[in-house]
Amino acid sequence: MTRLGMFAIVALMWALPGSASGTAQQATVNPDAKRLVEFDERLEQYLAMRKKADDGAPELKETEKPAEIQSAELSLAARIRATRTAARQGDIFTAATAAHFRRLLRPELDKGTKDSIKEDNPGKLPFKVNDTYPEKAPRSTVPPNLLATLPELPEDQGIEYRFIDKHMILLDTRANLIIDYLPNAIP
Repeated sequence: MTRLGMFAIVALMWALPGSASGTAQQATVNPDAKRLVEFDERLEQYLAMRKKADDGAPELKETEKPAEIQSAELSLAARIRATRTAARQGDIFTAATAAHFRRLLRPELDKGTKDSIKEDNPGKLPFKVNDTYPEKAPRSTVPPNLLATLPELPEDQGIEYRFIDKHMILLDTRANLIIDYLPNAIP
């Protein structure tokens, strides 16, 4: 057998599932995928906690009365805060996850995208995790190219990406609550 034939057989053995080397390759986890799974798991934990906090509340009937809607938001936010008393920045955007998100965002942050974010960006506002999003502050647009790049958020759960100044936040729109934020997401 020629050397080239031997190399082809060895290369094929590396690629075959079940071979010792193929199994070792399959066991290797993509670190970026691991970060996304970690992000999803932490967000699911938050949603499970929110569901539990919301279970005891009276059901909100459909209304066009802003005061009733705001009262329901404030009530849910208070129950979430009571459950998440130790909440802090990094609970969902861990250091490793934050680094991965920044790597995803950087190539997309051209001048046009930054200008789009600035249009409705409330600018420098004091905020922290578990804060209510300021009532009169605009909510920045998240351009489509960023939404296509970022991990998809759970559908119909009222969780959104938004920006405050250079920071990307995770906003719970049902409670109007800042869940976590990615500091300096925009350079």
